[in-house]
Amino acid sequence: MTNSTEMTTKAILESLEGSITIFDNLLQSIPAEVLDVKRGEGFWSLHEHAAHLADVQSMGLERMRRILTEDVPEFVPFIPDQEEEAEKPPLPPMEEILANFKMGRRNQLELLKNITSEDWKRTAIHPEYEQYGLFIFASHILMHDHWHMYRMEELWLTKDEYLSRLDG
Repeated sequence: MTNSTEMTTKAILESLEGSITIFDNLLQSIPAEVLDVKRGEGFWSLHEHAAHLADVQSMGLERMRRILTEDVPEFVPFIPDQEEEAEKPPLPPMEEILANFKMGRRNQLELLKNITSEDWKRTAIHPEYEQYGLFIFASHILMHDHWHMYRMEELWLTKDEYLSRLDG
């Protein structure tokens, strides 16, 4: 692994760890009365975004383990909007969401901090992406965290006329 890649890997690990504090502080800042407000049709609530971030941690850990143990694992897309509304259980309390996020992320970090530079190069197949592997996936997790946290902040603080119109 080149020095540049090693530095990037270190930065990703530090940022994945830092996401715990950023997410915690964000959740602590949001008033309880706005957590379940939906700002428009097809928009997720802040509570749904937070629950999603906690829910996907175990999936992320499982994908990492598969990439590290299988020759070239193949994955299927995870698309949460395809779940039927009637099938969704009630959202857990925010304290539980944060605890689950922290535990899931710490498990991911424990795994990632103990792998070799060769492990970071391991590849996988995912139909959504041209390239996929452990390094890309770790980066993807970081970007996914921050996209959802940005969206939560936007849904919480942005005035209607400036709100990005997205599906979720």
